[in-house]
Amino acid sequence: MKVILKQDVKSIGKKDEIHEVSDGYARNYLLPRGLAAVADAGALNQARTKSEAKAHHEAEARAAAEALAAKIKGQTVAVAVKGGASGKLYGKVTGKDVADVLSKLTGTEIDKKKVEMPASIKEFGTYDANVRLYAGVVAPFKVKVEELV
Repeated sequence: MKVILKQDVKSIGKKDEIHEVSDGYARNYLLPRGLAAVADAGALNQARTKSEAKAHHEAEARAAAEALAAKIKGQTVAVAVKGGASGKLYGKVTGKDVADVLSKLTGTEIDKKKVEMPASIKEFGTYDANVRLYAGVVAPFKVKVEELV
């Protein structure tokens, strides 16, 4: 019997996948528990439409991420912080600081968790950093830490 999974089932597959299972397994386990639905013509068409829509939305999100990566790639982001005469900072520059500056620069909200920097910047200078915008879309840029005047 062909079924469309409504939830992830450990021994069979993931949600919205179509699988061939034995009649007894479908009737006695999957269908009564609401884990699957019988894959008739209408349900198959609905599942196909749903998967096409999902693929379309993912393609749009990826294209938007690539466009944003093109804006960010190669940029130098300047972060002004307080520091001492010896070149050491009072505190450190975090991903949140850089994400805020990037958000202002691009006009798009960037999550601080997506910014990858060297561990704790505690001195003035220029550092390499990356921002992961989408799966497989990474934009390298430079962070310039300068003294607040």
